[in-house]
Amino acid sequence: MPGQRLDSIDRRILALLQAEGRMTNVELARRVGISPPPCLRRVRALEEAGYIRGYHADLDPERLGFGVRVFASVRLKSQAEADLRAFETLAQGWPYVRECHMLNGEVDFILKCAAPDLGAFQRFLTESLTPAPNVASVKTSLVIRSGKDEPGVPVD
Repeated sequence: MPGQRLDSIDRRILALLQAEGRMTNVELARRVGISPPPCLRRVRALEEAGYIRGYHADLDPERLGFGVRVFASVRLKSQAEADLRAFETLAQGWPYVRECHMLNGEVDFILKCAAPDLGAFQRFLTESLTPAPNVASVKTSLVIRSGKDEPGVPVD
């Protein structure tokens, strides 16, 4: 099982990089208490093993003109595997959709969306999402405020 082979230094490296992805290897090594060459080897091994999928900047959506965030709950007419994959493929092509998760329960997918304004989201909703093949219904929830928005997973 992934994670069982990680020692405390690997976990500390993952936690620090998740919190501060731009940290230099020298600083990372200092903070985990090892020298830079073995630290770099560990980071590369974690990357190759798939524990680290990439490095990203945490952008401020509002400063970039995407002040409207919406969660859309989508029910499909068919839950056949081919239809589920077809919807996921569509979602990957919609720029306003930032996350797409298949769920168990009353809805099939939840989409996390970001749009410049309500009008732009409404056009996406009525011109792309609702009329998409196999979509039975869409319910939306406008984000008023975020009390927590922390990427990644807890690494202890």
